[in-house]
Amino acid sequence: MLLATGLYRASHLTAGITALVHAPTAGVAVRALLGVALGTSLLLYGAGYAQGGFGPRLVWADVLLTGCLLPHAVLWASGGHVPGTGFWALLLGGSAAAAAAAGLTARQAGCAVVLILAAHVAAQLQTDAARPLTGHLVSVLSSAVMARVFWWYLHRQGTLLDEAREQAVRAEAERARQAERMAHHRALHDTVLATLTTIASGRVDANAPGVRERCAREAAYLRRLVQRSEQAEAGDEREGAEVPAGEALEDVVAAAECLGLTVTAQYHELPPLPGPVAAALTAAVTEALNNVRRHAGTSAAYVTATGRGGGVTVTVVDRGRGFDTEAVLVGGRGTGTGTGTGLRRSMHARMREIGGAAEVDSAPSEGTRVELRWPA
Repeated sequence: MLLATGLYRASHLTAGITALVHAPTAGVAVRALLGVALGTSLLLYGAGYAQGGFGPRLVWADVLLTGCLLPHAVLWASGGHVPGTGFWALLLGGSAAAAAAAGLTARQAGCAVVLILAAHVAAQLQTDAARPLTGHLVSVLSSAVMARVFWWYLHRQGTLLDEAREQAVRAEAERARQAERMAHHRALHDTVLATLTTIASGRVDANAPGVRERCAREAAYLRRLVQRSEQAEAGDEREGAEVPAGEALEDVVAAAECLGLTVTAQYHELPPLPGPVAAALTAAVTEALNNVRRHAGTSAAYVTATGRGGGVTVTVVDRGRGFDTEAVLVGGRGTGTGTGTGLRRSMHARMREIGGAAEVDSAPSEGTRVELRWPA
């Protein structure tokens, strides 16, 4: 509204400047009054832009000075000859009415417009020009009405935008909470649940140093999860931090070996990875090794990691019993051991979230090959 009414005022001031340029005989007083109109306009709109909105006191000052007193002052200074060198003063009444409609309450704006119309009727009746009065009064009134309608429309649209923004923020917060819950679910599935399942099955000695070390790490993770300390949980996953891919994968291999799995690992020219990428990739490898230990019927796995143009490809292979990948991934069927949950949520979902991809190749009695790529 400041911009719209300000441009409207500028057009009227331009008309005044043009009139005086083409009237070299115009008196000094008329030129001084145009300067007053310029100063009042700069004060009103300059303060409005600085404050982010019209100030009611300045609007009333503009109504009284520019809208009501200026036409009479110009009429007096020009000796009653308002048309020609002085009709611009009447034009300013329209922009003064528009500013009042945009910067005052509806009742105050109505009173301001009535004052402007009364002042212009009085000024027009004192001039010796036979200029139609009705058209000018309609112009002033229509300027106020259009400005008020425009103000109402913008206010309504702004309210709708605010409501839509609040809804979007609430929806985004809910999505973030859901994503956090899913991330915690996947992390628990890959770590704590896998460890507890292995210990409960009796396949490892719960008092073995490696098992106890892994349990201690995962207990610390659970404490961080309860405390909601994202910085402590993220560690090297902080924004912008890079993690050596080989070191991150070696930690995963060591953790799997603590639970009795024999892992043969080979690494070749691995680049450092962004923290979130390294976290998702190692979590997917962890789940692949968990599946070998729990479902493959073998105690040996092979991990190969190779750098490729700033990215990385990791393969996890076992020579176990294998499974029907289509039945597990698409239909959710299979052995009933949870392989489908691990594949869908822990591997494919994690890799998609970082712009990577996971592929699983397996068949009954032919082992399993998992390939993880970042970027896809």
